[in-house]
Amino acid sequence: MTKRTALYEKHLESDAKIVDFAGWEMPIHYGSQLKEHNQVREDAGMFDVSHMVILDLKGDDSKAFLQKLLANDVDKLKTQGKALYSCMLNEDGKVIDDLIVYYLADDFYRIVVNAGTREKDIAWMQKQLADFSATLTERDDLSMIAVQGPNAREKVCAVLNDDQAEQAKALPIFTGADVGDYFIARTGYTGEDGFEIMVHNDAVASLWDALLETGVKPIGLGARDTLRLEAGMNLYGTDMDETLSPLVSGLNWTIAWQPEERDFIGRAALESEKAAGVKQKFVGLVLEGRGVLRSHQKVITDNGEGEITSGTFSPSLNLAIAMARVPADIGRMCEVEIRNKRLPAKVVKPQFVRNGKSCL
Repeated sequence: MTKRTALYEKHLESDAKIVDFAGWEMPIHYGSQLKEHNQVREDAGMFDVSHMVILDLKGDDSKAFLQKLLANDVDKLKTQGKALYSCMLNEDGKVIDDLIVYYLADDFYRIVVNAGTREKDIAWMQKQLADFSATLTERDDLSMIAVQGPNAREKVCAVLNDDQAEQAKALPIFTGADVGDYFIARTGYTGEDGFEIMVHNDAVASLWDALLETGVKPIGLGARDTLRLEAGMNLYGTDMDETLSPLVSGLNWTIAWQPEERDFIGRAALESEKAAGVKQKFVGLVLEGRGVLRSHQKVITDNGEGEITSGTFSPSLNLAIAMARVPADIGRMCEVEIRNKRLPAKVVKPQFVRNGKSCL
């Protein structure tokens, strides 16, 4: 049986097309995915991301537990509210999930994981917690709205009182804080500035309506996907999963190898993979000529074959773009097999648009 967020009726009021996403009835678009994409790039749009899983970790061993659990190192978090992006690996060094963790106190961290991996994530965390003095609590009393775009922060602050607005304006990038009844974080999944706002379920509809009044438009999952792909942000289950390591998923930067004595889960497997020589790399592709790049299309290089993991036609660039896993020694050009034809593509860094500007 599919679930509904506390904003389900609000989506219907805005004529959303509802689809099943990871067991949730969610809006794929509100009429035009293209308009919604451009709304975020040019002004401000909001996403219901209440299907994401919010977990509070509390206890004396919270930090030690996360240092064992995550490939990135929470010891980097020195300022209250600072966030860290990390992979959570299994013993084989493969990605169970990617997540964000917020440092709220030495004995209190907030973790946000993906909806589609909820059960396995929580089961894995609880299993590892057995040796630590800490408790993990799912915050299903909270909803979350992401407001993204060049005018997003200004429009969010317009619905807050003066004190709250000042606190929100002062937030550095990738930092969150309790602001009145909200937990507001300067994070997102679009390559634009903005906030992700956690609020109690019974208050989220009022916040949604207030944002609508300021001109923030509702955005569906369709535009969320083209926006994140343009920004070069991985999608779990598409660009990486439990059969792949971060070393072949463009996520080497999320692994904290220092200090060497920190023995996080999966470290030994990753070190062995590195020592043997990583055979693949994660790249961006731009199609030269007409066509659309899609996931699972074959990539042909001088040194072997690869595969597109995510692909789309970029509304911001008016080009077909993709992220792909390919042989590590790929050159500057390759070919993509589309409908039994080989079309040339340029190999680039897997980041295409940030803050409304081309990265090509």
